[in-house]
Amino acid sequence: MSEELSVVIAGGGTAGHISPMIAIADALGQRAPGAKIVAVGTDAGLETRLVPEAGYELRTIAKVPMPRRPSMDLLKLPFRFAGAIKAAGRILDEAGAHAVLGVGGYVCTPVYLAAKKRKLPIFVHEANARAGLANKVGARYATGVGAAFSGTGLPGAKVVGMPMRGNVATMDRDALREGAREALGFTPGAPALVVTGGSSGAAAVNATIAASLPALAAAGIEVLHITGRDKVVLDDSGNPLVAAGYRQVEYVDSMEQAYAAADLMVARSGAGTVCELAVAGTPAVLVPLPIGNGEQRLNAADLVAAGGALLVSDAEFTPAYVGETVIPLLQDPAALAVMGAAARSQGRSDAADVMAAMIVDSLGRQIPPRTTAMGN
Repeated sequence: MSEELSVVIAGGGTAGHISPMIAIADALGQRAPGAKIVAVGTDAGLETRLVPEAGYELRTIAKVPMPRRPSMDLLKLPFRFAGAIKAAGRILDEAGAHAVLGVGGYVCTPVYLAAKKRKLPIFVHEANARAGLANKVGARYATGVGAAFSGTGLPGAKVVGMPMRGNVATMDRDALREGAREALGFTPGAPALVVTGGSSGAAAVNATIAASLPALAAAGIEVLHITGRDKVVLDDSGNPLVAAGYRQVEYVDSMEQAYAAADLMVARSGAGTVCELAVAGTPAVLVPLPIGNGEQRLNAADLVAAGGALLVSDAEFTPAYVGETVIPLLQDPAALAVMGAAARSQGRSDAADVMAAMIVDSLGRQIPPRTTAMGN
C-alpha cells in the first residue's frame, strides 16, 4: 500500500460490542502491519477499560440516546446529535482515516454520518440476530456488512460469524480440558456445571442456581458460578453463599478455561456467548434475557436448532427445571458429547479475519486520499 492504513473503529457500552471490535482491530493489524487504528466510544462504557487494555487509543464522544418520553431532553436532541457528529468528524480528520468500522451502540451513528459526509468507506459488523438502530443506519451507506447470524435484515450483509480474539477462536477444548478443570477448582471426574450471566450478571439465574445447590450436590455435580460484577450471591445472613462443591466468582479472566472445563454451561444467550459456545463445542442451557427486543432468543435459534443447546425462558428456569433437565443431562455423558459435536458444527472462528480482509481488500492496493468535510 502506498501509505499506512488508518482505520477508525467505533462501538461501545457492553462487552458484546467491544470484544468483536477489538478482535477485528487485531486482525487488521495482522493483515496490514503498521496500520493506525483509533477507537471511538463514550466515557461511560466498558470501552474505557477494555480498549486501552488491548493496546488501542480510545477517543470519546458524548452518548446521545433517544429520550423515552417527551421532555426537554427531546428538544435538545438535534443539537446534541449534531455536536456528536462534529466531534466524530474531528476524530476522523485527526486520525487521517481511510475507512470506518462500526459494530453498534450509541456511538456508531454519529461516526457513520461523519464518515458519510467525508465519503469514507464504511464497514459494519452486526453481532445480534436482530440489528440495532445504529447499524441499520450504517448499513445504508456501507461498502461492506458482516453479520454473526442470518436474518438481520441489513442490506448486503454477509454471514461471517462473531469476531473473537485468538484465545477463544483457536481453543482446543479437549486439549485444554484437564488443565482448565484443575485451574478452576473442579475435582477430577466430577460432572462440572459452569453458570454465567454475562458481564452484567443475571440475578434470576443466580437465584435459581442458589436454590438448586442441595440437589446438585446430592447428584455429585460441582458448580462454578460466575455471578457478574457486584452480583455476589448471599446467604440468609448476608454473607457470600458457601456450599459443598460450589464456588462463586464475579468474573474469570480466561473464558476459554470455563468453556473447556464445563461439561455443561448455563448462560444468557448474548451474541458473543452463543458464538463462543459454538466455537468451543460446549453444550449449553441458554436462558435469554427477558427484556429488550427479544434478540437473545433469536441469537440462540440456530445453535438450539442444531442440537447444540437447550433453550428455556427466564421464568421457566426454576429449581424444578434444574432437577428435571439439567441434572439428568449432566449425568448423561453420551448426550453431552452429541450436543458438543452439534455445537461445534455451528462454530465459525475466522470472522475477525474475514472482516479485516473485507476492509483491506475493498480499499485495494492504493489507499484512497484522506478527505475532510467542511464544518466537520
